[in-house]
Amino acid sequence: MTFGLVVGNRGFFPQHLAERGRQDMLATLATEGFRVVVLDAADSRHGAIESRDEAKACAALFRSERAVIDGIIVTLPNFGDERAVAETLRLAGLDVPVLVHAAADAPDLMTIRDRRDSFCGKISVCNVLTQYGIPFSLTTRHTDRPDSQMFRADLRRFAAVCRVVRGLRTARIGAIGARPAAFKTVRYSEKILEASGIAVEPIDLSEILGRTERMPDDAPAAVSKLARIREYVSTTGIPESALVKMAKLGAVIDQWMVEADVTVSAVQCWTSLEEFFGVVPCTLMSMMSNDLLPSACEVDVCGTLSMYALALASESPSALLDWNNNYGDDPDKAVCFHCSNLPKHFFESVRMDYQEIIAGTVGKENTYGTCVGKVRASPMSFARFSTDDLTGKIRGYVGEGRFTDDSLETFGGAGVVEIAGLQELLRYICTNGFEHHVAANLSSVADVLHEATTRYFGWDVLRHR
Repeated sequence: MTFGLVVGNRGFFPQHLAERGRQDMLATLATEGFRVVVLDAADSRHGAIESRDEAKACAALFRSERAVIDGIIVTLPNFGDERAVAETLRLAGLDVPVLVHAAADAPDLMTIRDRRDSFCGKISVCNVLTQYGIPFSLTTRHTDRPDSQMFRADLRRFAAVCRVVRGLRTARIGAIGARPAAFKTVRYSEKILEASGIAVEPIDLSEILGRTERMPDDAPAAVSKLARIREYVSTTGIPESALVKMAKLGAVIDQWMVEADVTVSAVQCWTSLEEFFGVVPCTLMSMMSNDLLPSACEVDVCGTLSMYALALASESPSALLDWNNNYGDDPDKAVCFHCSNLPKHFFESVRMDYQEIIAGTVGKENTYGTCVGKVRASPMSFARFSTDDLTGKIRGYVGEGRFTDDSLETFGGAGVVEIAGLQELLRYICTNGFEHHVAANLSSVADVLHEATTRYFGWDVLRHR
């Protein structure tokens, strides 16, 4: 993660504050493991920004590092020059997230020699950035020391926002197969996604199956994939023929994703793969999701997008689940379920089995490959983003809760989730026509997703509670 650093300065304030403030911020960023692009102390007065020429020099430096800068931090060790800060960002034109920080005054250092006035300067900087139409993020406290634990947490949260913004703006989603006819709930607009930089690369399921049929059982890619499947999940009781089919299908999907330069996917399952190929793709999708390459079933492209956003924010695996059942009479608990392609990261323990729902239609022998187990107790975040063709916008909701250790005897992959105000959330989902699918992640990153999607993409996203 690389940040551009803008150090604000104003000539009639104590200059030692700008010099020391720059050093303190660089030390904190280094401690947190971030790379920094910043003017050298010799390139401007104390390596800070005050004049138009200094703004131009800093902007030129940032443009030269455009490919690697994920976000920009503006720090104000004293009042700073709001014009210079805004001009630097405008001239750089990087279109990345911006964090505005102001250093805190000390009550015993308020003489003309040491007073910062950053408290006031931050308001002025934010005012001018708003005039310039440059979106920005704020620290938890209006002013803070760069070495405080709270500011360091702010930095980590800002880094997560930057990961989400960069990841979504360059996302390429592989849509493998057609949407199942019965699932109108997963319809979406490629054009609306494209407006946010999110590309969809489709391939017909027949092409994937054709390549799979042509691949010999002993092809190196298939043999390697089969070994990975056995390492990933217990396959006791699964026919060898089904495992070989899975391995070949997985190898072909892997090869196509490299060819198409896509990193996340949505796969047609119900019920074409079972009827005409003879396995479910759940384990293969589980493995991809577990490797932070989210994969959603039923060609739910926006479900994959929701999973990917959560994975970018948390740097941990995401799953796609159904809002599926009530849990007794508790209004804040529900059963989240899929049949299932949940990543191994979600389970208390997991084994491969057959898909009990589809087996009733196409036969047990054609449905091996699901990942079965109970979701482990953990804090969780949830998210759902969708394209709204009537308004031409992307909308959604995010929030947090927890998977509980409540008992649950069922099939597939399932867990009991507890969310404050769940009935209110479900009413919102139904009233606004959202899908029955929701992405989940075993982390607490709802605020990160809300910040990234609303402030830097302009999506209409509810932060539940």
